[in-house]
Amino acid sequence: MSNDVPVLELRALEKHFSASSGLYDTVKQHLTREKPSFVRAVDGVNMRLEENQVQGVIGESGCGKTTLLRTLIGLYKPTDGKLLFHGEPVSEFTKEEWKEFRRRVQIVFQDPFNSLDPKFSVRRTLAEPLEIHNIDYDRDRIEETLESVGLTPAEKYLSRFPNQLSGGEKQRVAIARGLITEPDVILADEPASMLDVSTQAEILNLLNRLTDEFGVSMVYISHDLSTVSYICNKINVMYLGRIVEEAPTKQLLSNPKHPYTKALIQSIPIPDPHYERERAAIGGEPGDPINMPNGCRFKNRCPERMGVCDSTPHDIELADYEDHTVACHLYYDHVAQTMGKTQ
Repeated sequence: MSNDVPVLELRALEKHFSASSGLYDTVKQHLTREKPSFVRAVDGVNMRLEENQVQGVIGESGCGKTTLLRTLIGLYKPTDGKLLFHGEPVSEFTKEEWKEFRRRVQIVFQDPFNSLDPKFSVRRTLAEPLEIHNIDYDRDRIEETLESVGLTPAEKYLSRFPNQLSGGEKQRVAIARGLITEPDVILADEPASMLDVSTQAEILNLLNRLTDEFGVSMVYISHDLSTVSYICNKINVMYLGRIVEEAPTKQLLSNPKHPYTKALIQSIPIPDPHYERERAAIGGEPGDPINMPNGCRFKNRCPERMGVCDSTPHDIELADYEDHTVACHLYYDHVAQTMGKTQ
């Protein structure tokens, strides 16, 4: 297979949920012939995850980050678009291919206090995925994996249960469980957000080291740009189900194009009470994920709003938009891609 084929590729991926709350709404829609409403949690996301690359997805609560991750792992079936693994569409996978996919794509959940079975010892927690995937193993394999995530000496932890572990130790066990099947991709759902600050730093350093050591790719989602920028090669900024900006980490931090990205960067805490900087000029709340506005979804909160922001990409002539590229570079890119042109 060609080396330019990404490990994971998303092409206009969508995941929508019905907004109907029950039988009453269903009957009402039938009687009134109203069209059903949908929450567009993930709405046309494109992404290419290369081999040994760590990409972050950043955005505020409710933007669709976790839904995106759960769609990637197969917990949700995409509403539309394509998800490809090593160039092969997962929608065409057989039952056996899905099982292999789930061995090679592992997830680390946000909450280490609930993601481990309280009845399983550490040894049993790591042995279970090996048995599910019919992988031969011995005690040495489990101990080596535990030591790789910093649980040393490993024999000290094998017989312990989750209630005998600290929060950081629980998350290390969860990471070890994800690594033990030797996956190609780790999907990390805010793995440090429920830990104290010192433990967060340890987990981030661990993930940084393991992606190099094991050669895995990673999608790391968070609402905290400072942690994402520490671990990721590339960052995708998500807002109301769409990626509004994506760039290599250093480029995005030093020269953000989208007003929402600028606001996120301005909101990163600086540990100096005397440091003065411009405050983020963003007000209001995220829009309704059911009744989406036309054009840019950030326009009602944007301090740089322009007339063209009310239009959808299909309605915009590329030549009419060129004067606005500085103010909203990424929307211009989306217009160009939609019209089949390049910048």
